[in-house]
Amino acid sequence: MRNSPPQPELSNTRLPATRAERVAGAAGVRPRSPLARLWRFRFPLLFISPFFILFALFGVYPIIFSLWLSLHSWRGVGDMKFVGLDNYVILLRDSVFWNTMLNSAILFVIYVPLMTFLACVLATILHADFVKLQGLWRALLFMPYITSMVATGYTFKLIFDRRAGIANHFLGVFGLGPIPWLDDPWWARITLGLLMIWAWLGYNTVIMLAGMQTIPSEIGEAALVDGASRPQIFFHITIPLLRPVIVFAVTLSIIGTFQMFTEPYILTGGGPIRATETPVMEIFSNTFTALKFGYAAAMSYVYFAIIVVITLAQLRLVTRREA
Repeated sequence: MRNSPPQPELSNTRLPATRAERVAGAAGVRPRSPLARLWRFRFPLLFISPFFILFALFGVYPIIFSLWLSLHSWRGVGDMKFVGLDNYVILLRDSVFWNTMLNSAILFVIYVPLMTFLACVLATILHADFVKLQGLWRALLFMPYITSMVATGYTFKLIFDRRAGIANHFLGVFGLGPIPWLDDPWWARITLGLLMIWAWLGYNTVIMLAGMQTIPSEIGEAALVDGASRPQIFFHITIPLLRPVIVFAVTLSIIGTFQMFTEPYILTGGGPIRATETPVMEIFSNTFTALKFGYAAAMSYVYFAIIVVITLAQLRLVTRREA
């Protein structure tokens, strides 16, 4: 019977796992420990540490504390009383909060489709070669976005005043009666929609214009050669190719509509009869007026979850259509 060759003895020594450890082992140098490697980068970590410290203090900590606060009843002083999910249960029956969500949905329908369409039209015009001084027109169109929203809100409040406003005075020139812009629930929503269009149209136009610059000009030129008109190119070529950009802009509009605070707070104060009150205004009222900090925290988390669900549903719907 032939003798089998001797098998090498297995060693308990662990082979170096990383390249650095293998090189160190070949050179006879003991590999560094994780703490030693971390200490080696102590100065770069020291220079970037202010960001992480501030982010932990003003980003991570408020999120964790507000989640813990939503499970308590607290008025800002004294001890917090643990109530579990009672704040969330009460919120499900809070008609005022759900009415603010409905107000935001109505405002979205009033101004976002019109604003998006106008942004596409203006971007198409500014993208055309025959338009002179394009930089100037783009800057002027973007100016309302960088204007103070507080000043804009008070200006619109003066313009659409029922008795002394310029809008009703202009309508009176044509024999039209005064419109209760800020005194009627639906007219107040329309006025707020006009304010949002004026403030955000330039921002959305810039987004659409950036998307149009990625579309090859040869596509439109070929369509013109084949006999297509400008409107046909706009609706059948430009808009379909801009769909990802439009989805992005509409998603931002959804989030912005439900986060609206300054515009209705200055223009209407949430009225008349809470017709323009938004979820953020209700959260603000419960926090700093009613001092229901725990309930306002629970309201914030439910509001955040609803926005996430709506945004994901919209993205899922658009993805299915593109597939």
